[in-house]
Amino acid sequence: MSKLPGNAGAPLLGDKSLEFYRDPVSFYRQRVEKHRSRVFQCRLLNRPTAFICSVRGMRELLCEKSNLFLKDPTDLMTNMYGDTIITTNGEEACLLRLSLTSLFTGSCLESSSDYITSVCVRCLKDLSLSGQPECVYSVFKRLGTELVLGLFLNVRAEEQPEQFQEIMQLCTQHWHGLISAPVSVKVPLWSSGFSTALDARDKLMDIIKDKLENDTQGFVGSLGSLPLPDSNSASQHLLLFISALIPKAVASVLTSFTLALSGKEQEETRRRAREEPDYLHRVLLEVQRLWPPFIGGRRIADQDSNLAGFHVPKGHGAIYISHGVHRDPEVFEQPNDFVPERWSGSWKPMIDLAC
Repeated sequence: MSKLPGNAGAPLLGDKSLEFYRDPVSFYRQRVEKHRSRVFQCRLLNRPTAFICSVRGMRELLCEKSNLFLKDPTDLMTNMYGDTIITTNGEEACLLRLSLTSLFTGSCLESSSDYITSVCVRCLKDLSLSGQPECVYSVFKRLGTELVLGLFLNVRAEEQPEQFQEIMQLCTQHWHGLISAPVSVKVPLWSSGFSTALDARDKLMDIIKDKLENDTQGFVGSLGSLPLPDSNSASQHLLLFISALIPKAVASVLTSFTLALSGKEQEETRRRAREEPDYLHRVLLEVQRLWPPFIGGRRIADQDSNLAGFHVPKGHGAIYISHGVHRDPEVFEQPNDFVPERWSGSWKPMIDLAC
């Protein structure tokens, strides 16, 4: 095993968290070029951390060696959302995944198609008619919010406008806790962002628990009947599903999709995407490859191990950078180019390496 390229730096003084979160893409690109390696180390959140920007390293981290790299129990996501599928480890995570999968397949999806179509038509019908510049991200975020609250909580904007607005505002306040300093402070006439987020979380949990107790229809009713680990699991997962995290991800992907297909040079791509569902699917895969909505994910080494041939000591962090992994030239030819055809049969050998 080789030593990780780079330097973890001294505690506190050597921490690179601010630089990383300010511009993650520039951060990893500069170091990949400097070290000539898609795996390197820096100090992140005051912990020596292996940065993974290769498909091989990410596959080992998330699949082949997932039992050696655990999710951080002190992560802010745990504080804000509780124990959910994105914060648990090992067998518990597998059992949660098996239980929840049934809610996102087959008849559960089919029963939602009419609602999804109606929301999309209503939210997007005026975009092509306005004749004025539009902030499509805001439009798509509203679309995502209507979808998650309607699908997961049975709260529909047209039928329950006041409750919809209340929950949407609470979700926004809750989300701001994830991007603020984790310090809960309350004084007369002022509260810290994190404190406001915790209050919003408590109000959302009251609404969610009431729904779980009294609403037997749709996703809420199905979730309440699942064999989940404990009595709080259903409400904590609903909090995750209706959070601002998902509308922001939907808005990010759809905005990237809009930009990628804009301009006269993409006229043929737009035509094929309209007329060929399989080609539209490839376009969406390529959009998500080039412009993933999330930075990545972080784990902690539970014991000495290795990733992509590099030694990772026990206690080190390991973070995969989606933008870097998705542009790994060992797997993706022309990694920085928009090529939807790479997801067709002719590119299949490269795709198999990435899966």
